[in-house]
Amino acid sequence: MQELFPKRPFKTHGGAPVPHHKNTWQQESKRMPPPSRVVLPMVQHIGAPCAPVVKKGDHVYLGQVVGQSDAYVSAPIHASVSGTVAEVTKIMLTAGQLVDAVVIDSDGLMEPDPDIRPPEKITDKKALADAARAAGLVGLGGAGFPAHVKLNVPDGKSIDTLIINVAECEPYVTADHREALENGRNVLDGVYKVKEILDVHRVLIAVEDNKPDVIAKLTEIADNPQMDPKDEVRVLALRSRYPQGAEKVLVQACTGRKVPAGGLPADVGCLVMNIASVSFLASYMRTGMPLTMKRVTIDGSAVNAPQNVIVPIGTPIKDVMEFCGGYRSEPKKLLMGGPMMGIALTTDELPILKQNNAILAFDEKEAKMYETTACIRCGRCVAACPMNLMPTKLEKAAEKKDVEALLDLDVMTCMECGCCAFSCPAGRRLVQSIRMGKTYVRKAGKK
Repeated sequence: MQELFPKRPFKTHGGAPVPHHKNTWQQESKRMPPPSRVVLPMVQHIGAPCAPVVKKGDHVYLGQVVGQSDAYVSAPIHASVSGTVAEVTKIMLTAGQLVDAVVIDSDGLMEPDPDIRPPEKITDKKALADAARAAGLVGLGGAGFPAHVKLNVPDGKSIDTLIINVAECEPYVTADHREALENGRNVLDGVYKVKEILDVHRVLIAVEDNKPDVIAKLTEIADNPQMDPKDEVRVLALRSRYPQGAEKVLVQACTGRKVPAGGLPADVGCLVMNIASVSFLASYMRTGMPLTMKRVTIDGSAVNAPQNVIVPIGTPIKDVMEFCGGYRSEPKKLLMGGPMMGIALTTDELPILKQNNAILAFDEKEAKMYETTACIRCGRCVAACPMNLMPTKLEKAAEKKDVEALLDLDVMTCMECGCCAFSCPAGRRLVQSIRMGKTYVRKAGKK
């Protein structure tokens, strides 16, 4: 098997040397007590929204299903506290969509649903996918793609490589870092289970080389001959260059294979799972408790006590901030996620979602937006793009609302990583322009 495991990562195109700012990597995660109220939006994943299956006045237990959908690309929502349904209402999420939400007043007891049981022994990929769906598992690294869809490998697709994503290349975010250090054995339990069921004989645990403690910890466990007698699980140190954790970039760095435009890792024989997702899957198979808690990094210049916090999903951001000592100064920029691909928030009243891995709050100095200047055609954005696109031409096509040009320039391949804007000496708002370009393409497709 030796020749199957690269000693160093394969070369990938572009990327940016973003500053790390991993301020909380050495701090052990703290568990937040249940808040007085949680708000559970029925959209916490890519795909069809769930419909509430409880009503005002119902008593609910921790882990009880409160939102469900028959759609294949969807994932159920579970109560993250025990208590009483205060209301079923509408809330507006970050993208401006109005969605149903179940609001639960906590009784402080965190009493688990008495019907919760560990799943019966899982021996095939359908049972594994069914378990992931029942658990409400979505990609916990930020994408929110329902895990059961990914695990249910289509007929005709052959998976020979499982990649565990521990790159965590976004600045500030250290939630996965702490998952590896605090629950390393659980991570590997999940890895070996998925490996066994999907009959995969090569597992690469991909970690950026700015995390030597994670590399050492996971290597020590992975090298245990009792757990991995065939030596089919290895840790691969990646170079620390954003966006190393992006799925297509990660596949190329680990295997040398290129995922085709519009394709998925399964098209080149790979399955990519986030470390927190595979760790949770191991916990679920052991306890039967669905996804109700989330580790998030709380950081930024406006935060009093930055740290990683394990919180009930649906906890209002303002409550999490209060747990971290509140704001040291008025936040001028609040982000859900990292500074490169995170989403700007207008309020801290919104709840923590399944796919959130960080909440960052910055003061006026760090949130300042600089004036843009004219493009000097230096080509740095082109050199930085990991998808080999031409951001300057995409910007111009978007300004003209030229759908044909946008399609010719492959606008939908852009993953909005922000490398182009980060590298631009003129401060051009390239990502925003490309997003608008995608909107024009989608609208044109609906006509």
